[in-house]
Amino acid sequence: MLSRRGLVFLSFLIFFIAGQIFWIVKVRRWKRRLIKSGRLNRWLGVLGASAYTLLLLYGFSHSWRSPSPTRLTLGAALVEGPFLWWIFGSTGGFVVYLLVRSCGFVVRRGARLASAKPSSAVPRSGEIEAAKPAGPPLPELPSSASRRDFFRQAATGLAAAPFMAGAYGIVYGRLDLTITHPHILLPNLPRSFEGFRILQLSDLHIGPFMTAREIRGIVGISNKLKPDLIVLTGDFVTWDPSTQYDVVEAISGLHAPYGIFGCLGNHELWTGTEDSITLLFAARGIRILRQEQTTVREGIDTLNLIGVDFETHSRFGPYAGGRVKTYLKSIDRLVSPDTVNILLSHNPNTFDRAAELGIDLSLAGHTHGGQIALELAGVNISPALLITPYVSGWFRKERGQLYVNRGIGTIGFPIRIGAPPEITVYHLTRKA
Repeated sequence: MLSRRGLVFLSFLIFFIAGQIFWIVKVRRWKRRLIKSGRLNRWLGVLGASAYTLLLLYGFSHSWRSPSPTRLTLGAALVEGPFLWWIFGSTGGFVVYLLVRSCGFVVRRGARLASAKPSSAVPRSGEIEAAKPAGPPLPELPSSASRRDFFRQAATGLAAAPFMAGAYGIVYGRLDLTITHPHILLPNLPRSFEGFRILQLSDLHIGPFMTAREIRGIVGISNKLKPDLIVLTGDFVTWDPSTQYDVVEAISGLHAPYGIFGCLGNHELWTGTEDSITLLFAARGIRILRQEQTTVREGIDTLNLIGVDFETHSRFGPYAGGRVKTYLKSIDRLVSPDTVNILLSHNPNTFDRAAELGIDLSLAGHTHGGQIALELAGVNISPALLITPYVSGWFRKERGQLYVNRGIGTIGFPIRIGAPPEITVYHLTRKA
């Protein structure tokens, strides 16, 4: 039986294939209407089909697990980026088209049923003239054909929205950095740490669409914010293990007086770089906490900082690493009852267990805020809801708090819509 993620992938594949057929037919019709010359039509058709085929062949053969540059190459800018934009726009546009046409069908069906409904009271023959309304005649309702044409044109027009949104997300949205400043109330915070500031970076995913140069820019912005402590919550690489050297070099420019600490994400686990990247960071003075804790001191007062590797209850395709039955099973020994405990865990799903253990604050990433997040009728809709109820921002339970950072980089599509990249600066306080 397929898992929920497997069903989502299969659904996407079906919509993608159907969408390609839909757009090919649409483009052929538009071409024939605009260009009357049969010979020119044929030549343009051959050229278009060749370019389309080459684009798809290159895109699918250029696997996300192939060697990944850490700078924006010409191939990434002119082929890989447009290919991913086309997949996003064509599939999303086809789904929008189906939704609008479905709404049109429901409206037409309702109108047909309403017009066919017999009157509950039939006037007698002598009352027919008196039953006629006075004044000008009422306007006729649009015909079924008119309504069908309207919804067909509306569906085609709205189907272009995902293409435009995708272009915005790949050119601007993925780089539209936001800096958030949540104030975290911790009643048992030691007095010496009042106003202590912790900066979090997460999900850098170095690659052609989040280059080493761009990460160095993020580092520069982070240093200007002058945090007391910096934490990194995983997914430094994506699929290519060799990129770990460039990402560590780019991050190593960070500075904070109380140090820089981190945990590892699922992509370090899946690429087999957990041990090697930990050593690379250590050589640059950055400590990755792996099922261990460290003490942050200010005079006689302390904070207890805990870090764990990626843990999950479910597998992702062929990746079964990190699966556990119970989250944070061996972490209770690291929790200090005499001070504030802060957990670095890439997966926000560990929060429920962390709150049970009395961990005051959990800092996570992993979701990218969904990358594409929409709000409809006051309800937030995001692909990340398939894997966690904790998509982005602040959450609270009786014995703990969680903040989920939206991350810096992207995965799959280099697109962000409604979920901009984020640097988070936490201001710790013991005062309400």
